[in-house]
Amino acid sequence: MAGIHFSFDNFKQLLNLNIGISDRLDENRAESFTLLYCDFSGIDEEVVKSSLEDILRTSDSIVNHEANYFFVLPYTDKYGADIVKKMFDEFFAKYLNSFVLSYPADGETPEEILGMLQDSVSLFYKNDLNCLDKLASII
Repeated sequence: MAGIHFSFDNFKQLLNLNIGISDRLDENRAESFTLLYCDFSGIDEEVVKSSLEDILRTSDSIVNHEANYFFVLPYTDKYGADIVKKMFDEFFAKYLNSFVLSYPADGETPEEILGMLQDSVSLFYKNDLNCLDKLASII
């Protein structure tokens, strides 16, 4: 399977890890990694798994909570993440609700990144992503 799947409970630590790697290796602080959110509601889990195998790289990380999928795409800017999102749209032959954020442009901590993601998805798609609330208490 392309991409490495992490448990939702480890999502905040995964962001901290990618921030640490980016800070160590990316001196110009460009878009070091991008977080892509996709809503796979109404799509069979086996079909989702098949899409992940076809579309993602082995360096990409996957976290999901039910049908809400979060992809950490290292050394990928928003343009590259949009290409990945379009590949999902083509795979499923439908437009998926999604949102893209990049580190450090859209936030410098997991809390900032997840807060912006939650606010944006709520505003644009009326999906509150309440699952992210429990990550706020995780150190």
